[in-house]
Amino acid sequence: MSKKYSLHSRAGFLSTKTVLFLSLIFSVLFTQNVAVAQDADGIPTDEAIISAGEKLFKANCTVCHDVNDKVIGPALRDVHKRRNLAWIQAFVKNSQKVIKSGDEYAVNLYNEYNKTEMTAFDFSDEEIASIVGYIKVESGKEVVVAAEESTAAAGGASTEQEPSQFVNTIMIVLLIVLVLILAVLAMIITMLKKYLSQKEDLSEEDREIAEQTFDMGALVKSNAFLGLAAFIFTAIIMKSAIDGIFTIGVQQGYQPDQPIAFSHKIHAGDYKIDCNYCHTGVRKSKNANIPSPNICMNCHSSIKTESPEIQKIYAAIENNEPIEWVRIHNLPDLAYFNHSQHVQVGEIECQTCHGPIEEMEKVSQYAPLTMGWCINCHRETDVNTKGNDYYNKLVEMHSEHSKEPMKVEDIGGLECSKCHY
Repeated sequence: MSKKYSLHSRAGFLSTKTVLFLSLIFSVLFTQNVAVAQDADGIPTDEAIISAGEKLFKANCTVCHDVNDKVIGPALRDVHKRRNLAWIQAFVKNSQKVIKSGDEYAVNLYNEYNKTEMTAFDFSDEEIASIVGYIKVESGKEVVVAAEESTAAAGGASTEQEPSQFVNTIMIVLLIVLVLILAVLAMIITMLKKYLSQKEDLSEEDREIAEQTFDMGALVKSNAFLGLAAFIFTAIIMKSAIDGIFTIGVQQGYQPDQPIAFSHKIHAGDYKIDCNYCHTGVRKSKNANIPSPNICMNCHSSIKTESPEIQKIYAAIENNEPIEWVRIHNLPDLAYFNHSQHVQVGEIECQTCHGPIEEMEKVSQYAPLTMGWCINCHRETDVNTKGNDYYNKLVEMHSEHSKEPMKVEDIGGLECSKCHY
């Protein structure tokens, strides 16, 4: 019995040693894998982590920072060379704590930027490291010269205008050709009349035809001319009436004055502030929502405080009154539209519906937002199926019948109940 117990004990001891040995191996392997995903400074190099850092940076940091340019705060290019990762993590979590500790670099930075307090972010060390990884990758890229960007932008604009200019050119050329043809015909008729009038053996009937002159008064009084004029007039009136009926409720181009002269060109264009920073509901709600004054105050508590427009924000907060923004994009109650479905799942850019919003000093309704406009979009837009297992079966079934990419209309995008319920 004791011998049997001893054997069992030894077997148990060996098993424990084996488990410990395997655990040690797995621990070493895991440590090696982690090391592979980081550089010597602990900054991630894995593409997935850097991609996640890019999303965090664009959603939270672009309000005050850019990689290459000063915005509200300093440019972040090569920030990993100026400060170590641990310092950056501490500063992002609570910059005031680092400044009050007497850190010379932090104090100088605070004073250089007019003692503007940086927002404290509740990020984990791993999330901050992923942001630094993204900044490091961007820092390794060449800085695009502004002149080249403006040239490219000008080229892009001319490309967009090219089709309409081409059509106008063709119309002008055709009009010139038509005028030339009419001039040649008039010359031929004149020459023929002159030739016929000189012939002596011409009969009276033919001579009458050859010598007849154009009578505008008779033409205008003729039944044929009056009937044609009446038809054209009626057609124009009916076309105008039909166009007017179709534009009822369509507010394309609507550009009302707002209580505060907010410039999307400055905020979204010049400073490249992400739309989602102010319109916080766009990725998680049906409505994009209008930003509350406290979002404005994140920056304007210390920036342009003397501006008359910014003073209006202060007044609204002090009087506990809402800012009465004028709504521009307004769908009828019978139509359902969900921002998060389009922006978060479909990854549709804001400019698709709102136009070049980053270029607008004063916002106007860019698209007609009609039923036909929406349906055409569903017919032409590919479904974003990448990384979404929900669509796997649908893609498989679609590929059996078509080689074309799966469109929104292929998954019920034209069903009435999708938008009308």
